Amino acid sequence: MSQTCFSSLKLRTGLLENLASLNYLAMTPIQAKSLPHILAGKDVIAQGKTGSGKTAAFGLGLLEKLEVKRFCVQSLVLCPTRELADQVAKELRKLARAINNIKILTLCGGMPFGPQIGSLEHGAHIVVGTPGRIEEHLRKGILDLQHLTVFVLDEADRMLDMGFQVTLDTIIEHMPHKRQTLLFSATYPRQIQAIAKRIMLDPVMVQVVSTHDEASIEQRFYKLNNDEQRMDALRLLLLENCPESALVFCNTRRETQEVADELVQHGFSALALHGDLDQKARDQILVLFSNKSASILVATDVASRGLDIDALDAVINYHLSRDTEVHVHRIGRTGRAGSKGIACTLYTDKESYKIGMLEDYLEQGINNTMLPPASLLNKTPYQPGMVTLQIDGGKKQKVRPGDILGALTGKEGITGKQVGKIIIADNQAWVAINREVAKPALKKLEEGKLKGRSFRVRQIRRQAFS
Repeated sequence: MSQTCFSSLKLRTGLLENLASLNYLAMTPIQAKSLPHILAGKDVIAQGKTGSGKTAAFGLGLLEKLEVKRFCVQSLVLCPTRELADQVAKELRKLARAINNIKILTLCGGMPFGPQIGSLEHGAHIVVGTPGRIEEHLRKGILDLQHLTVFVLDEADRMLDMGFQVTLDTIIEHMPHKRQTLLFSATYPRQIQAIAKRIMLDPVMVQVVSTHDEASIEQRFYKLNNDEQRMDALRLLLLENCPESALVFCNTRRETQEVADELVQHGFSALALHGDLDQKARDQILVLFSNKSASILVATDVASRGLDIDALDAVINYHLSRDTEVHVHRIGRTGRAGSKGIACTLYTDKESYKIGMLEDYLEQGINNTMLPPASLLNKTPYQPGMVTLQIDGGKKQKVRPGDILGALTGKEGITGKQVGKIIIADNQAWVAINREVAKPALKKLEEGKLKGRSFRVRQIRRQAFS
């Protein structure tokens, strides 16, 4: 039996059967290296890039250990952002399908507090949440962690970057000393080493090399004459490659907004994602981008963590990251799941020392690529092929994807091929529609009914976030 098969692990039969039904047969490197230690009950520090399969690694560990008949919080997973917490909870529910009566609860900021109190009163086995909201529930005596057996810190490096050190310390004070602690991080800076030393017992260190296959990611570096050339260079790369989905990385919140605004002025479909936005705006921006109704997302490293985006055609570093490991993490967002992608990096003479550090880290030389011809700047920017319609009805109104698809493709409706991704939230739903049929699709939903009811429907536009 292959040592990389899930069936080689001592997992309960239901979990193995569910993994097979999900077509999870062979373990990823981080799973193969960490799961045996996790299942043995050891504290584990695992370092690996996004998309490495870490959620299944710690998820299978805590599900195997779970006692369903003990209706108390047995596992806590802390994530830096609500987006990542939602993504982790979704994956855990998928992995737990074979376990009856298991309750996984998400507790995040930016969401109403009252319903979370009600959910906690009904009990939960696993809580996934963000540090601020978890601390608030603990402070008010609503969340009880005295029976906790597994504590997971996911994207620990970003949590510390976002200033959650004191909050983490407060949360840990509410936990029993005898527990299993699992720490997952894309990078392993001194701050992480210090917190690991303080909260973990003889941890096993697992590392998966954070380099990328050149067959799936083509890296290109462009040396600029000065900072003033950056925007023109960015426009040239976008106009030459016309990526359906591109993520542009900036180092500061202010720069993120400025770059997105300038791209829009030049006719591109671009949105900014940063920490100054409220949760409603963040949610809608992510919907537009994942629905391919906006082609370009400009973001900081912190804001981009935990994005549930299937495939990115291109990643562009507007500025080089201050950290070589973060650079590798950035470019790893493209060329995932067997698809190919390009990673473009802009830099000036002032940043040449970072190129040297990157060469040492990657253990390979870096060659510059010529920018596309300036004449491309006269080309009309491309537009996304989809628009997004928002419906003011969701899970709580019993609205399902099939209801929306049926309403759109019914009598004298549009075709199924003209409907893209459908996302259902508690009280809202979003559907991507081919741009050419946006108006008739909007009219069909406005005049039709879902679940026998009429709902307000409107197209989401970028101006709402400006």
